[in-house]
Amino acid sequence: MDIPASADPIPVRLAQRFGTHAQGPLLRSAFPPGPGPTLAADTGRDLKLGQLLLDSGKLSAADAERVLRLQKAENLRFGDAALRLGLVSEQDVLLALARQFDYPVLAPGAHGFSDELLAVYQPFTPQVEQLRALRSQLVLRWFGSGRRCLALVGTAATGSMSNLAANLGVVFSQLGERTLLIDADLRRPLLHGLFNLPARYGLADVLIGRAGLDAAVRLEPLPGLTVLGAGTLPPNPAELLARPAFAELLMHAADAFDVVLVNTAPGHLAEILPVCAATQGALLLADQHLSPAAELRSIAAAIQQSGAALVGSVLNQR
Repeated sequence: MDIPASADPIPVRLAQRFGTHAQGPLLRSAFPPGPGPTLAADTGRDLKLGQLLLDSGKLSAADAERVLRLQKAENLRFGDAALRLGLVSEQDVLLALARQFDYPVLAPGAHGFSDELLAVYQPFTPQVEQLRALRSQLVLRWFGSGRRCLALVGTAATGSMSNLAANLGVVFSQLGERTLLIDADLRRPLLHGLFNLPARYGLADVLIGRAGLDAAVRLEPLPGLTVLGAGTLPPNPAELLARPAFAELLMHAADAFDVVLVNTAPGHLAEILPVCAATQGALLLADQHLSPAAELRSIAAAIQQSGAALVGSVLNQR
C-alpha cells in the first residue's frame, strides 16, 4: 500500500559512516517518552535482577545486602535501591532487565559490533523508540498483510541507508521476527563492517553459483537476526541483480524468514529497480540537506512505475 501523499515521513537522525560522529545521541525521536507509572516492588523479580547484577560483577555480595536493606526499609524496587546507593549505573540496571525479559541487548563494544548499532547498545533511548515507531508503521503498512520482503532505498552515499537497514534489522529481530538482512549494495557495502563479519562469500557469490545460502551469517548474540553480506564486488552489479537468481533467492528467503530487508546502492536506479521489482515494495530514505527534492521525486516515480509499492519514507535529519 502506498503511503498517502499528505503523510509526513518519520524523522530519524542516523550516524554518518565516515567522518566525525556527532556527539551525544545519533537518533532523535519526534515523540519523547513521558514518565511511566509507579509500580510496587515485586520481590521475586527483584531477587532475579539482583542475581543478574551479582553474576555480571556489577554488585558484590556485601553491596547486595545493602541494597536489600534499603529496598525493605523504603519499599523500593531492587534496581531503584541500587541506583540510590550509587552502586550501579542506570545502564547496568537496563542491561540486567533486558536479560531478565529475554530482550537481546549487548554491553557497549561487545562482539566487535559498530557503535552505530544503537538498537543493540542503547535500545532504551528515545532515539531507538523512533526506530520502533518506524517498525510499527512497516508492520501495519506492509508486513502485517503477509508480505515478507522490502527494499531499502537511499539517495546519498553517506552510509545512512546501511545504518538504517542494520538498526531496523535489529529492532525487527528484537520483536521476535526471524529477520534476514541482505546487503545488495554491490558498490560500497557497509553491513559486514557494522556487524563485524569476516570477509567471505556473500550475495554476489550466491547469485553466480559460487556459494550457497549458507553464506548468510546467523548472529548468535542477536537471536533471530541473519545477515547476508555483499560478498565479492562484481563489475556488473545491475545485471547481476536483474538475474532470475535474485528473485529466486528472495522467494526462498520468504519461506524461511518472517522479514527480509534488502539494502540497496544509494542513487543507482539501475540496481535499485531490479531489487524493488523482486521485493514488490520499497522504503525511501531522504537525507536532509543532501537529497535533492527532484531526485527523490524521480526515484519515487521510477519505483512506482516498476510496479513496486512505495511503502513509506524516512527523513534522516542532520
